[in-house]
Amino acid sequence: MNRLSDRLQAIRDRIAAAAQRCGRDPASVELLAVSKTFPVEAIREAMDAGQLLFGENKVQEILLKAPQLPAEVQWHLIGHLQSNKVRKVLPHVRAIHSVDSLDLARDVDRIAGELGLMAKVYLEVNLAEEGSKHGFGVEEVRANLEALRALKRLEIQGLMCIPPFDEEAEKSRPYFVQLRELREELEQRGGAPLPLLSMGMSHDFEIAVEEGATMVRVGSAIFGERTYSKPAA
Repeated sequence: MNRLSDRLQAIRDRIAAAAQRCGRDPASVELLAVSKTFPVEAIREAMDAGQLLFGENKVQEILLKAPQLPAEVQWHLIGHLQSNKVRKVLPHVRAIHSVDSLDLARDVDRIAGELGLMAKVYLEVNLAEEGSKHGFGVEEVRANLEALRALKRLEIQGLMCIPPFDEEAEKSRPYFVQLRELREELEQRGGAPLPLLSMGMSHDFEIAVEEGATMVRVGSAIFGERTYSKPAA
């Protein structure tokens, strides 16, 4: 299975099968093709196979690629967002998956207002409280929920998480369950829906779907292994 279109269809089939196993409509799960480090030619190939949702980790990659591709491409920022890049990226993205602090949320809200936009965001939750990762702690997101809800230019879509990596995909399941249950708790406390869960990557997306993911972020299983350039000596 060497063609990108074949790999893409295989992922779609696996998503549908996982959804059906737990009684879900496969159409309730969106596939975000994570195109970070891959060239626009690979994105065009995925588009030819019907893929329009793409995720990037870095603002500069979106700013580089977006002008080279049709307007129907829907970009999602999934990597850490620095406050000084909010203004640059907001006009180009359908959603930001990585709002990881109240301060950042306030910056996004303020700049969205200045630009006349509504910012669709996910709250990133660091469930395992890993020091190497960004995100609200569980108690922190609970404590800040009211303040986050008060931001008028933020449309909080739901929650996002990145579990600790383990080659055994089943080890991710408790984190996906925890995120789903936290979402349900916050909905009850906040009185407003948080309909979406962004969780699951190439090695564990089927388990994420079984536990309620509405969007899975799949990169290498579609585009192949990444080759990261080394800095010049």
